[in-house]
Amino acid sequence: MKYDSDSIKTLDWNVHIRKRPGMYIGNTGDGSVPDDGIYVLVKEVIDNAVDEYANGHGKCIEIKIEDRKVSVRDYGRGIAFDKVVDCASNLMTGGKFDDEAYTTSVGLNGVGLKAVNATSSSFIIKSVQNGHYKSASFSQGFLKSEEEGQTTEKNGILVVFTADEEVFPGYRYNMEFVENMVKNYSYLNSGLTLVLNGTEFLSQHGLLDLVNHNLSQEPLYPPIHIVGEGIEFVVTHSADGGGENITSFVNGQHTTQGGTHLAAFREAIAKTIKEYLRKDFEPSDIRQGVVGAISIRVSEPIFGNQTKTVLNSKDVSKNGPTVRSFINDFVAEELDNYLHKHEEVGPVMLKKIQESEKERKAIAGIQKITREKIKKASLCNKKLRDCTVHYTDKKNKLSEESSLFITEGDSASGSITQIRNAQTQAVFALKGKVLNSYRSSQKDVFKNEELILLKAALNVDEDYDNLRYNKIIIATDADVDGLHIRLLLVTFFLKFYPELIRSGHVYILQTPLFRVRNKKETRYCYNEEEKIKAIRDLGKDPDITRFKGLGEISSNEFKDFIGENMRLDPVRLDAEDRISELLEFYMGINTAERQRFICGNLRSDLILEIV
Repeated sequence: MKYDSDSIKTLDWNVHIRKRPGMYIGNTGDGSVPDDGIYVLVKEVIDNAVDEYANGHGKCIEIKIEDRKVSVRDYGRGIAFDKVVDCASNLMTGGKFDDEAYTTSVGLNGVGLKAVNATSSSFIIKSVQNGHYKSASFSQGFLKSEEEGQTTEKNGILVVFTADEEVFPGYRYNMEFVENMVKNYSYLNSGLTLVLNGTEFLSQHGLLDLVNHNLSQEPLYPPIHIVGEGIEFVVTHSADGGGENITSFVNGQHTTQGGTHLAAFREAIAKTIKEYLRKDFEPSDIRQGVVGAISIRVSEPIFGNQTKTVLNSKDVSKNGPTVRSFINDFVAEELDNYLHKHEEVGPVMLKKIQESEKERKAIAGIQKITREKIKKASLCNKKLRDCTVHYTDKKNKLSEESSLFITEGDSASGSITQIRNAQTQAVFALKGKVLNSYRSSQKDVFKNEELILLKAALNVDEDYDNLRYNKIIIATDADVDGLHIRLLLVTFFLKFYPELIRSGHVYILQTPLFRVRNKKETRYCYNEEEKIKAIRDLGKDPDITRFKGLGEISSNEFKDFIGENMRLDPVRLDAEDRISELLEFYMGINTAERQRFICGNLRSDLILEIV
């Protein structure tokens, strides 16, 4: 292949964004999950408006979403007219490269608004200042027109855009996801009114409102709410245990994957409470059952990606304290002061921590035996067909693709094993229905060989950073038994490894339910609608096969379903989801409420297909 100067190309800014949208706005999905890029577009525009409020300008943001058209209006300072076009279309232009105009902000690189522009079929930006306005209209990042004039509107910025279906095929906005996003903005910006399609969201108590909303029952003591310069946190203990549930934010950005600030906060909570109680407790016992939230504002945050889901600010700083030391010092002083002023909280904390310690020690012997079994299983895991590249191999560019398929039975695992990519795809074979982790005691779970082997494959019992697979994919049959096994596995992850779900590592594999073919063409259909369309397209009397199990699909057919065209449904766990309530409702003792739910949500077409 010829490679010379003609092979070297320079792309326009908007063409590059459209060609590699994942670099700028993440997943270009259809809106079915909250991490899809269309929500990042909305967030990027709102972020700019919130940055204005955070820096003292404008107290209301109006957001409208009608079908696919999004508009965001703030009442801040507006943009200087000679920079309106540049701010929307020049990657090197922005007002947040230093702290003269914005002391803290989410957007730092001058990329977000341009990415919205480039990936929109229609994009309009309008700046209003002192009775005058300047607007510019774009399509796919290309400037179409400019306009100036007089107006009676208040100062501020209006952005109206329609995401391009060429970039986001078949997308639709799920308003529940947008509403959750707007709620978070209100919790993080006390006094800011956000209006979404006519509904107002206003928080008077900031993160305290968020934590109270997330609590499934009365906490053991009133949530401790501390606000300082550039930092706010809330912490309490829930009665039901359930591990930790701490939500974190940086400059108003929900850091769903945590980072430096969250690690420092967890460390500071444990250390401060330990020193206050003057007891040598394990940090894990102190944090068992903790519910809380932390928000910080820093001038130069270093995020792990353009979508800003993890803070990677290092523990080295040329100007002032590091993020870690800032949080540690603040929490240590303020939390300790609070506990000394509210002496009634200490005994409640002590009792809770002692109960957690007692529970941990009660199963310590079993865990020791389990760890020994896991070590042995790791050396020779008879259920695992491993891959060669793992998620921990960070220097290997394929590490992000590392996946573990959890399959049902030998036939299904055999099909996947034959045609998988052995570099990045591992297979774990179940022998049938796994133990119901919710109904079983911890002792029973730690004695269960199959779950021990699965734990060994994951390798996260001591530290989540040791996770061996980026994607944990539940691949079960599309029948009643398969759906039950899927539910049992999700229960296992919810109870023991909820952070794997929160961090977006657990998925459900979609497999075709039907094969529709004639002599010229074969189509695989994942639902009834796709089957009907295939029958219509392929003409008279095509051959139709209903797959009831993965083992029925030949390896030659299966290779398409776990390759580039693999369809995965992420298992989601939002901050407001209450794990204990979810598990009790779906996996606890049968109740009349659950019976009514099942009867009210039965689908006759699905029943017929399964039967």
